[in-house]
Amino acid sequence: MLQKLAISNYALIDNLEISFDKGLNILTGETGAGKSIILGALSLILGQRAESRYFFNQQKKCVIEGTFRINDFHLKTFFEENDLDHEAETILRREITADGKSRSFVNDTPVNLTLLKQLGEKLIDIHSQHATLEINDPDFQLLVVDSVAGHGELLNDYRTKFKAFKKNSAKLQQLVADSDKAKADLDYYQFQFDELEKAKLDAAEQDKLEQELYTLNNAEEIKRSLVAASHLVQEGETSALLQLREAMHHLSALEKFNPEIAELHERLKSTVIELKDIAAEVETIEQRTHTDEARIIEINDRLNIIFTLQKKHRVSTNAELLQRQDELSAKIEQAVHGDEEIEKLQKQLAAEKAALEELAAQLSANRSKAIPNIEKQVVESLGEMGMANSALKVEQSPLPPKGVDAGLGADGIDAIRFLFSANKGHTLAEMSKVASGGELSRLMLAIKSLIASHTALPTIIFDEIDAGVSGEVANKVGIIMERLAQNLQVITITHLPQIASKGQSHYFVYKDDDAATTYTRIKQLTEPERVVEIAKMLSGDKPGESALQNARELLSL
Repeated sequence: MLQKLAISNYALIDNLEISFDKGLNILTGETGAGKSIILGALSLILGQRAESRYFFNQQKKCVIEGTFRINDFHLKTFFEENDLDHEAETILRREITADGKSRSFVNDTPVNLTLLKQLGEKLIDIHSQHATLEINDPDFQLLVVDSVAGHGELLNDYRTKFKAFKKNSAKLQQLVADSDKAKADLDYYQFQFDELEKAKLDAAEQDKLEQELYTLNNAEEIKRSLVAASHLVQEGETSALLQLREAMHHLSALEKFNPEIAELHERLKSTVIELKDIAAEVETIEQRTHTDEARIIEINDRLNIIFTLQKKHRVSTNAELLQRQDELSAKIEQAVHGDEEIEKLQKQLAAEKAALEELAAQLSANRSKAIPNIEKQVVESLGEMGMANSALKVEQSPLPPKGVDAGLGADGIDAIRFLFSANKGHTLAEMSKVASGGELSRLMLAIKSLIASHTALPTIIFDEIDAGVSGEVANKVGIIMERLAQNLQVITITHLPQIASKGQSHYFVYKDDDAATTYTRIKQLTEPERVVEIAKMLSGDKPGESALQNARELLSL
């Protein structure tokens, strides 16, 4: 339900705010006063394209904000899927700057225009006498039948299971394709796997081998340097150890004079011990360092195997080669044992399909029961609105078999088509081919009135769909709208007093001028003001007492 619409800086509107009631809301006013401008502004928060040339003030941004109550529309899942805060009172806002940049918000969370449009379509349905696309849409026609059939839970269960079935069907196709390819390439995969397995790779091996080879190739230089280091530390006449021992001797003679010297003497003893350990390790490394041509050849051969495999598989490390080995193992496993998984999934799909067919049969039976009621009630409503010779036929036919689905669709096994005739003796045909704009409008009104009594619908806005009717027919159209508004919020732009009198709330759109500018304004009429407005709609700008009395009668005052 649209509670409030605020418009700033759009067309002839500088600032305007409208609060709507939950039932039938009527908008009237002179042609050109701005009723369509208000609808144009509303369409902006429904995701329609905006142009800055329609701004009231080119130096300011345009802001449109709609406040909705969404309790009854079961939109929590939609909000969660799109990371939006679900609030009972939800605000849609659109801001457009003078340079054409647009920003959209849902409850102050920025959203893209596509998401705004998706949400807007769930909250507002704008219908004009020229808007015939929806009524001819097979999905909408199916929605009508399902709404009257009243099997929402059953349909949701079917849709959930069908989605899983389609997902598993795609998985089966991929498994079969992978299995066929794996079988075709099995010898090639086996050869590559055997080659890698034979190499007995280790993830850390390459670094170790390269370090060892570097050491072996520089063994003579390493040995010379180690011998020189050992000589400097412990073997020469001026070796480090010899000089440190002499220093210890001097400190030892002095430590009785000063405790601090004694401490230094101990530290120097520790240094000598550490240096002797270093000297021993240097000697050990030097003794085991030698040139080993056989080992160099062995390492080079091993590295050549590794580098060849890496180049072949277009990787740079043994870890990646091992990963490739695992992948080849999985492909071989798929080729050898893939049929078992395929067979298991085929059995699962067969069971899922059987369950879907059972649910689809229930849906189809429910639709069959609902169709006569739809045909009867719509024709009766059209009769009330001056189309007594109308006929409606709802065709229910099976979906054509298609692939693994075999006639199963996202909504069951049925294809629904509405056929219509507005006159006696005329062949029933698709509605867009045999109905005028005014007839289609009344047909849509009859259908929306029917489904509104069975399910929650978004706010519906009728933009002068009463064109081409008058007198008692107009009164009947008003009664149907009044009936429709018992189940949902209806906002109607009309020029007919018979319809205007049926509203719970009546808003008058008018132009207001000052010395330099024309503005579009709107106000909610009081009861006396409604009498005068409807009297003007009956007889002109200066209604007489008879017109005023007729207006009171229409308003049941």
